[in-house]
Amino acid sequence: MGEIFKKVKDVFISVFPVTLIVFLIHFIWVPLSTEQIVSFSVGALLVLIGLSIFLSGIDESIDPIGHKVGRSLTRTNSLALVITVSLILGFFISFAEPDLHILAQQVDKVTAGQFPKNLMVVVVSIGLGVMMTLGQIRILYSIPLQYVFLLAYGIIAILSLLSSREFLAIAFDASGATTGAITVPFLLALAGGVAAMKKRSDKSEADAFGLVGIASSGAIIGVLLTGLIMGVDKLGGELPVEAVSDDGIVKHYLHLIPQILWESLMSLGPILIAYLIFYFVDKPRRKSEFISIFRGMFFTYIGLSIFFLGVYGGFMDVGSYLGVGMGNLDSKVPALLVGFILGLVTVLAEPAVYVLTHQVEDVTGGYVRRPLVLAFLSVAVGLAIFLSILRILVPGIQLWMYLLPGFGISVIASFIVPELFVGIAFDAGGVASGPMTATFALAFVQGLSRAVPGADVVVDGFGMIAIVAAVPILSLQLLGIIYKQRTKHLEKGKQKES
Repeated sequence: MGEIFKKVKDVFISVFPVTLIVFLIHFIWVPLSTEQIVSFSVGALLVLIGLSIFLSGIDESIDPIGHKVGRSLTRTNSLALVITVSLILGFFISFAEPDLHILAQQVDKVTAGQFPKNLMVVVVSIGLGVMMTLGQIRILYSIPLQYVFLLAYGIIAILSLLSSREFLAIAFDASGATTGAITVPFLLALAGGVAAMKKRSDKSEADAFGLVGIASSGAIIGVLLTGLIMGVDKLGGELPVEAVSDDGIVKHYLHLIPQILWESLMSLGPILIAYLIFYFVDKPRRKSEFISIFRGMFFTYIGLSIFFLGVYGGFMDVGSYLGVGMGNLDSKVPALLVGFILGLVTVLAEPAVYVLTHQVEDVTGGYVRRPLVLAFLSVAVGLAIFLSILRILVPGIQLWMYLLPGFGISVIASFIVPELFVGIAFDAGGVASGPMTATFALAFVQGLSRAVPGADVVVDGFGMIAIVAAVPILSLQLLGIIYKQRTKHLEKGKQKES
């Protein structure tokens, strides 16, 4: 019971700042209707309850399942089996990710069906499955993480030069959206399970991270290749009217419940099926473990459903409305200020960020402190959303001007930064762009692009998640360099004392 109250406290500290910012915007710049305020408040309460239950369930279900699958695959010593299972698991886990379906639905609507939802979900899932498999092979054969990222982003750089601006924005957004509340905990646990079976403890610590970053690059490659195959030069459209409209509160939430319950079930289904297969194949079978994991999955399902009900019901519509309102102000300085502050606080409410930062602290035995990682992530996401809004306000700034140097520097820096921090940094890029960012922050930016004269909803409205995924990588690589210098300083001090 004490652990549950601790999670409620942690989640409250994360969600409260977002709620406070919305109310400050309401009182200072963009007044909300009574219905919108009530709807948002209900959503905030649901997020608080849902995220607390979800995180409690994760500890008892997805985390041990991922470790069990990872260890079982490693013990088989069969490369063919590892490749086959990884491809299948990677595809279905990504296919079931709610964030990806939400983004794909937005892309479908905004592009008027030029890039259909189902096509986007399939190609992203294939890409993630392929790259997740490559990530598994990397861990098994101790391939340096830097070379894998060099290969992946080298391919992405070539495809980006050949792709349209619209597909470039959507591709990098898909990378962030597919690493959401379900995918990230499972991938982290899977990597941890495989890495734990390695004999060298120093390598297993570093190999526990990096799989999320590698897998998410597959989403970018999948979408860019699809754009080139489709041969579409330009995608166009408008932000759907319903994204910025009001609805009756009770009717609005009731309408969302069936869809969210189904999406949550589809999200957890593939992971549960994978566990059942490995449970009956792997021996010995422990009944207590079976009951514990099913109990954890139930709480994960309930928590995830409540969480998404709050996010999609109370956060997304208000985010769009506030974005439109800020875009209609005479001065655009408030929009930049709000964007930066939103980035600072929304990342704290991301469930995957919670999971990653705790795993970083656990795997490193407290050497890398969770509050410090959160601080670097928070500032990075704030800067990323600030840059996204600046891109909307200044027509000459294009997305590639951020992404090309950003990811280029990240890949080069990976040869300088300690390997542990390379994996953490690229994983952080994926987890920072979770459901809170992909819904509330993205809705805010798209609302802004709808209101700013000369802005393109497709080109400028998408791409924010891409920047959010890029900046944290640089931020945590910087943290890695600081730790490296600190370690050298401590070692010199010990040598002088001796």
